Amino acid sequence: MSSPTLPDYLRPGLDVVFVGINPGAYSASVGKYFATPQNRFWPALNRSGIVDAGRDLGPGDEAWLGELGLGFTDVVKRASNSASSLRAADFRRWVPVAQGKLAEAAPLVVCFNGLTGFKWFMQYAPHSQDAPSHDKTGAKTKIELGEQPDLLGTSRVFVAPNPSPANAVYSLEAIAGWYRRLGELRDEIKRG
Repeated sequence: MSSPTLPDYLRPGLDVVFVGINPGAYSASVGKYFATPQNRFWPALNRSGIVDAGRDLGPGDEAWLGELGLGFTDVVKRASNSASSLRAADFRRWVPVAQGKLAEAAPLVVCFNGLTGFKWFMQYAPHSQDAPSHDKTGAKTKIELGEQPDLLGTSRVFVAPNPSPANAVYSLEAIAGWYRRLGELRDEIKRG
């Protein structure tokens, strides 16, 4: 019997797809993204102005946010109590699956929630030429938050801080600020 996970909310034509590292065990058990009350994703999204839903959004709203151009998936679909319990084998198995789903959906922007998930994704994605992890001198490049220099298929790539309560380095306001920047990137792309 397989353990619960979260469904993908993906389809062509989305503006932004949020990509988590993996579903938290609680979120998977209730079937809602970022469902732990201490997770700052929904409060940060509400403060960012990235969508105007006419009300505050929360866990369970991901099911209809596609109408507003937002989608959701994970790098790894295996739920756990902590992303630190993931192993290289999980990424080897799931990253090509996630990459295929994202390529098929081809949103304007793929937003990874957290540097860790993005780094693991880049390490195991079978596409080396699309997003090099080393500069011209052969030195490993340092990944920063914000827009990334390379595309994922046709999608721009953005990395925001992980909204998990375990990532206390970033305040709610700081995370909301990064989502605001994500919204600005989306708007810039839509203006052409």
